[in-house]
Amino acid sequence: MIYIAHYKSPIGEILLASKNNKLIGLWLEGQKYYLSNIKEEMKEEDREILVKTKEWLDRYFKGEKPSINELDLSPLGSDFRKRVWKILCGIPYGEVITYKDIANMVTKEKMSCQAIGNAVSHNPISIIIPCHRVVGSNGSLTGYAGGIDKKVYLLKHENVNMEKLFIPKKGK
Repeated sequence: MIYIAHYKSPIGEILLASKNNKLIGLWLEGQKYYLSNIKEEMKEEDREILVKTKEWLDRYFKGEKPSINELDLSPLGSDFRKRVWKILCGIPYGEVITYKDIANMVTKEKMSCQAIGNAVSHNPISIIIPCHRVVGSNGSLTGYAGGIDKKVYLLKHENVNMEKLFIPKKGK
């Protein structure tokens, strides 16, 4: 059984999901891949991990910097995706890294930034696993499944220096 709860945030409605008292999902309303890894029956019920996640989000949106380690996370995905998501968890507040940086951390062999982008975009625990902190090598704010507007909001909320970052033009 998957337990779900809703959370109202400054960037819209968020759906939280848990299984075995571990957080398995956090999706923004309208996000790409919304519930894409959930195959079981869902029931709305505030389980302990969901309550803790709401408290974590309250603190985050108040400007605090709660630790990812405060929550028991269990994102559903392939081993490759989980390796990428683990790297995302190490990106500090107020900083960004590139898809290329992640590719270099995953393997010493040449790896497609597109493969990394695919793993990043399928992150099932947005915000907490901070995929919004990943940008293109040229500073492009691309590839956020929740929408570029929400990515910009989250980066500004974390006081990221936005000087060299830009929103790509459509079709680029």
